[in-house]
Amino acid sequence: MIKKHFVITIGRQFGSGGRLVGKRLSEELGIHFYDENILSLTSEKTAIGEQYFRLADEKAGSNLLYRIVDKLKPQLGKPRVGEHIVTPENLFRFQAEVIEELAEAESCIIAGRCANYVLREAGFRERVDLFVYADLETRIQRAMDYTKTDREEALRRIRKIDRERREYHRYYTGEEWMKLDNYDLMINASRISYDELFSLMRDYIRMKGYID
Repeated sequence: MIKKHFVITIGRQFGSGGRLVGKRLSEELGIHFYDENILSLTSEKTAIGEQYFRLADEKAGSNLLYRIVDKLKPQLGKPRVGEHIVTPENLFRFQAEVIEELAEAESCIIAGRCANYVLREAGFRERVDLFVYADLETRIQRAMDYTKTDREEALRRIRKIDRERREYHRYYTGEEWMKLDNYDLMINASRISYDELFSLMRDYIRMKGYID
């Protein structure tokens, strides 16, 4: 089914369905889906406790200079060793290295973690960058179903996680999370089913020439 080596990155609002459908797409294509398991992979590679990566996962770092100066961002480059090894910025560099290695080694799908930016900066061209969003009511209903929580808790999680992802993306890339120019396809999943979202993703990837 896969015609040539490529990587799909998926940015997603919480409750949009992007993660669930991305995982289904990986099963259909027979390729790995990487989300928070990137944290354990990076921990294994670096011998740094996984808890450090989980604490920093999809959250902005704490360097005030990057927060104050517009467009300033941590440089990717090689991770540092020594006393700065577990700073959020350095953990991001370790994670970026793992993302690059995965992309070079296999066709796969990577959810979040600025993967579209990391691979763009690394010069990895054979990729499709998707972003899935939806209106608030749709996301509330889907979050309630997925997390088995009530409406109030679902809304709280949506607001919290969306804010963290938006700040994380801007902190490490200097770019707006939902900027159109950063993605090949932005999908409004508000009035379509999971099946239709799956078909949209698959058909677009086929149109780009990566699958039969």
